[in-house]
Amino acid sequence: MRKFSFEKLDVWQLSRKLAVSIYKISEEFPKEEKYGLTSQIRRAIISVSSNIAEGSSRQSGIEQARYTEIAYGSLLEVLNQLILAVDLGYISTENVNEQRPAIEELVNKLYKLRISQLNKKKRH
Repeated sequence: MRKFSFEKLDVWQLSRKLAVSIYKISEEFPKEEKYGLTSQIRRAIISVSSNIAEGSSRQSGIEQARYTEIAYGSLLEVLNQLILAVDLGYISTENVNEQRPAIEELVNKLYKLRISQLNKKKRH
């Protein structure tokens, strides 16, 4: 079975693992948040791996880097939403602190991926 280029990326694999964790954490949110914060944080975390995958299909490094930048923004959105969930009393600070190492690793890998994409020569 063929593997697409994004499937080989460590950053994509890490984003999938983090998505599973975020889905589990968001299960603790109140039912009235189903269409609010729960939906928003789940869309944001899915956006990370989806943009990595979509960007891999682009021809130029600049185009690829744009999708990586969007994934990076979505990841920071997730962190913000986790912090807000603590402020609202939906989860504990420990829940966020358990996710921070994965988020920080992903932030660093996305940054490095973006730099390498921007340094690519345009394919012909």
